[in-house]
Amino acid sequence: MATYTFDVFTSLDGFGTAVDWPGYWGKEGPELVQSRAEAFGSDRILVLGANTYRDFYRIVQSGDDPTFDLINAARKVVVSRTLEEPLEWSNTTLVAEDAVSAIPLLKAESDMPLWSHGSLSMNRALMEAGLVDRLVITVFPVITGTRGRDPVFVPGAEFDLELLDARTFDGRVQQLTYAPALHERN
Repeated sequence: MATYTFDVFTSLDGFGTAVDWPGYWGKEGPELVQSRAEAFGSDRILVLGANTYRDFYRIVQSGDDPTFDLINAARKVVVSRTLEEPLEWSNTTLVAEDAVSAIPLLKAESDMPLWSHGSLSMNRALMEAGLVDRLVITVFPVITGTRGRDPVFVPGAEFDLELLDARTFDGRVQQLTYAPALHERN
């Protein structure tokens, strides 16, 4: 059975994006860029929700980041009940059902790990359903304050996290890998 990893970027105050801040909050460096290239270039299936699919497709088609060719070449699955075939992006399959129903089947059938970057609402639902095996949080050294958008874990359930790995990129960006478990109230 394949594993499912939810990979997300966040500011220190817990936001996935911020108004008028540059991508990676302007804090990417060579170690982080290399790590992202390795992540996108490895043998895994990229799983996206509809909004992240649209955003990624637009960004990847218009830029020159070293990871963009790897993302274009990667095998991608979009889980969405709102999109319709044919999808524009090459190597992309649409699974037109609810993610909580689709992911267990994908995990059972896949010979490669499943990995999702972003897709916040979809991945919060998958975490709550106990379908996320690994949570990789990359924390950028910024506080976005009132400019912060897309809270990563709000709204959402409560979780206990077991730290599996911690890395620092370029002396400033922290990447934390956890095994999440739904918090049990006594």
